[in-house]
Amino acid sequence: MRSAEHGSFSAAARRLSLTPAAVSRNVAMLERNLGVRLFQRSTRRLALTEEGEAFRLAIADNLEGIQAAIAGIEKKDGEPAGTLRVSMPPTVGMMYILPLLPSFRSRYPRVRPEWHFETRQVDLIAEGYDVAIGGGFERAAGIISRALAPAHIIAVASPSYLKGRKAPLDPGGLRDLDGIVMRSIDVGRIRQWTMRDVSGREMAAKVTPTLVVNDPVAMREAALLGLGVTLTASADVLPALETGALVRLVPNWYADAGAISIYYASRTLLPAKTRVFVDWVAEAFKTQRLAERFAGSLR
Repeated sequence: MRSAEHGSFSAAARRLSLTPAAVSRNVAMLERNLGVRLFQRSTRRLALTEEGEAFRLAIADNLEGIQAAIAGIEKKDGEPAGTLRVSMPPTVGMMYILPLLPSFRSRYPRVRPEWHFETRQVDLIAEGYDVAIGGGFERAAGIISRALAPAHIIAVASPSYLKGRKAPLDPGGLRDLDGIVMRSIDVGRIRQWTMRDVSGREMAAKVTPTLVVNDPVAMREAALLGLGVTLTASADVLPALETGALVRLVPNWYADAGAISIYYASRTLLPAKTRVFVDWVAEAFKTQRLAERFAGSLR
């Protein structure tokens, strides 16, 4: 089915986390067992034969049920098992998700984590991920999202940078300070934010760019080095704020970037490995009060 969908053994292999040779062998074995050729092969593309198209149509409506049945027998004595492919942002993943792994592995030793720390938005279905964590994902058909915490943007700087400087009273005053900003890889523009306060007033937060980077971790590290003020997600700088290494500016103001959510594909029978991981992460966020601690609307 995946080879037919993508017209390529290599593309199907990436989707299924296999090698192209393994996909080719499995298709060849299926053809031998059926006694028909399913694909016409060329150096550039695969194409279904007439028999192959008929076979694809016959099994297409039943594929989800087959996958659900396989997911159901991934358990041994009711224990979740199998490879768990997860995509997550580097900072949130390493600060808040990775520390959950020892206890999760102790509870579910037959689940094998394969975790990808990346800033891009992945396609869960096409790329074969079980779970994605992040914000702003487009909700494709069949994808479930579960909000974990707000994604609020706040202004921060180091005490050393602020020494001898007058703290701004509102976001408009940030323009008088050195700005550490990020240029979007997708559109090539510097991201601008409009901040709001708890009463609902809004004001543009226009810092003067003196340092441009392309990664939120670099923004935080530059701020820690005393190079200026930056507007960044509260989740990324929470430990530094709690230790005093960074200070929040205009603390009554924040920008709303949506929510940090956990995404997974909806199935008739969700694999046990996925279900227990989603619940584990959600419970950890609740126990650690991360939604409250990430809220930029709270000083």
